[in-house]
Amino acid sequence: MLKEFKEFAMRGNVVDLAVGVIIGGAFGKIVSSFIEDVITPLLLKPALEAANLSKIEELTAFGGVKYGMFMSAVINFVIVAFVLFLLIKGMNAAKKKEEPAPAAPAGPTQEQLLAEIRDLLKK
Repeated sequence: MLKEFKEFAMRGNVVDLAVGVIIGGAFGKIVSSFIEDVITPLLLKPALEAANLSKIEELTAFGGVKYGMFMSAVINFVIVAFVLFLLIKGMNAAKKKEEPAPAAPAGPTQEQLLAEIRDLLKK
């Protein structure tokens, strides 16, 4: 059983998935910091000051419904989705450049073969 577990854990897909989850967690922290420390102060500061708030997460309505937390999560999602879109678009563009041009057809065409047969029959 231990041998089977070792084989399972060392498969390429499992290791790749683990690396992806770890990098995704770190990327999530970067995006959260970007939202809280850059986007909110630069873009949302006037609106937050008008509401007497310092963070978007503090927005509430109807006596305690924290819709600011939801708005913050939506902004985080949109930024992550946009960054992933740009990454995938860049990868696809690089992949298209790597593809070799289609090779010329190997061997003679049907018309060339028929012409050769005709010439041989004439002789």
